[in-house]
Amino acid sequence: MKEFQSSKLLKKIMADHFLDMDRAAKEGNPKIAWCTSVGPAELLRGMGFLVYFPENHGAMLGATRMATDFIPSTNALGYSPDICSYLTCDIGSYLKKTTPLQKAYGIQSVPKPDVLVYNTNQCRDVKDWFSWYARELKVPLIGVHSFRNIGTITQYEIQDIAEQIKGLIPTLEAVSGRKFDMDRFKETVRLSRDCSRLWRATLETAAAVPSPWTFFDATIHMAPAVVARGTQEAVDYYQTLIPELKQRIADGVAAVDGERHRLYWEGMPIWGKLRPLSELLASLKTCVVASTYCNSWIFDQLDPDEPFESMGRAYTELFIVRDEAYKERYIESCHQLFKFDGILFHDAKTCPNNSNNRYGMPERLAKKLGLSTLTINGDLCDLRCYSEEQAKTQIEAFIEQLEER
Repeated sequence: MKEFQSSKLLKKIMADHFLDMDRAAKEGNPKIAWCTSVGPAELLRGMGFLVYFPENHGAMLGATRMATDFIPSTNALGYSPDICSYLTCDIGSYLKKTTPLQKAYGIQSVPKPDVLVYNTNQCRDVKDWFSWYARELKVPLIGVHSFRNIGTITQYEIQDIAEQIKGLIPTLEAVSGRKFDMDRFKETVRLSRDCSRLWRATLETAAAVPSPWTFFDATIHMAPAVVARGTQEAVDYYQTLIPELKQRIADGVAAVDGERHRLYWEGMPIWGKLRPLSELLASLKTCVVASTYCNSWIFDQLDPDEPFESMGRAYTELFIVRDEAYKERYIESCHQLFKFDGILFHDAKTCPNNSNNRYGMPERLAKKLGLSTLTINGDLCDLRCYSEEQAKTQIEAFIEQLEER
């Protein structure tokens, strides 16, 4: 993975994010809301909360390979090893009083929440996850219940989600001690929309041949779009990163030297194996140029003139809540833009909602698009579900197959 000049700014944004949160938790001001990663962050930030995303912490536990040590502690409470490993490793980390934030930022623990806010658009596990903390820490738990497996989205569905988001306000006012301010909310929605548009533009630089960056780079540089959307800092970051990527394109700098093959990554990252997978694919002259996962933080439907309705639309049009037919059309549109010649499906053991290989999609897309597909088994955090040797053999054979086409 080639270094980016923008990485220094990225590290500062992430350090400020966690250090500000740690300071607020100790001083009791501002209040802290925990939010699922595609939850109503704009409303929370617009009402003056600092927003903490436990899924980001789960990804850190996976990337630092600490997750597998913590999962059994949560299993011992009766939570199955087959459910979301973000959930099991994060709660296990809490129980063990150990977090990667200690080494990274000198922070002893994740910030205690004043309120927990979920959206079930990703899965039911996020509600169960936050429910455990609500019981443990005795803080309010509120949320949005989303529609799932949606084909054509109707105004009824959008309006329902918008009304549910509005319904969160009284509890948030009571927790924060502040009245809802429509102007501040609209400004946060605008900043989040601007961040999303820039994030889309950032990802679409990979349509260039050769690509200036890979999926593995994007999983790192997406952090501001996840944890800081709705802030000026996130907007500023992508306004810095995009010119760097465009300069790479202008200079003919490839993320993978001698790029011969281009892949689409469908499914969750394997956080503890990002670098080995990146290096393996680079050695095979193969660049992963696009992914469902990184695209999932594009919310350019947001509109400050219709803040609630546009949030309802943005958080209902997500890939993860759509039916198979929509998902296939979406990947087909990505194929037209990014010109990949194969799709790598990751079947994540503990994340069925982000594993789209299980109902025949690889076979249908292979036939429709004339592409080769490969499914590897693994997990987002639980490395006991992943065989590095088996995956390496499968990927090498897959690239040989592409060579012969």
